[in-house]
Amino acid sequence: MQTHLTLSSPVFEHQGEIPKQYTCEGSDMSPPLEWYGAPPGTKSYAIIVDDPDAPDPVAPQRTWVHWVVYNIPSEIHALPENFHDFPEETQEVENDWKALGYRGPCPPIGRHHYHHKIYALNTFLPQNGIYTKDDLLKAMKGHVLAEADLIGTYEKRH
Repeated sequence: MQTHLTLSSPVFEHQGEIPKQYTCEGSDMSPPLEWYGAPPGTKSYAIIVDDPDAPDPVAPQRTWVHWVVYNIPSEIHALPENFHDFPEETQEVENDWKALGYRGPCPPIGRHHYHHKIYALNTFLPQNGIYTKDDLLKAMKGHVLAEADLIGTYEKRH
C-alpha cells in the first residue's frame, strides 16, 4: 500500500485563511497541526513554517522563518495549539526574530502565504550544530522519506 504524508490543521484549510488568534494580531500561538501517512522507516519529523512573500507578495525579497522544530518522535502525529511541551530529544531552532519557538503571521503589506512543512526522516538529527533553518535543511539531506506542505494565508486588518 502506498503511503502519502499529509499535513492538516483543524483550524484552517489548505490555501485558506489562518485564524487571527494564531497571528501577531491575536495570541500569536502556534496552530494545531495533524499528520498521517508517514512511510515505513520514519524515525522523526521536522516542521518548518515560513513565508516566501516577505516583505511584499508583489515583490518578495526573502523567505521569513516563523518556526523550526526537529526530532519530533515518530510516535507523535499531532501538535495541539500553542504546544511547548516537546519531548527531551526535540529541538527548536531560531526563527527570523532570533528567538526560539513559534511566531505567527504578521505581514507588513498584502496577503502572504505561510508554508507549514513537515518532513518524515529516517533518523534523529544531531542535537548540536543546527542553529538555523538552513542548517536543518543541510542536516536533513539524504534523510527525508516524505514531505508535505500545508499553506495558510493571512493579511493584516489594519
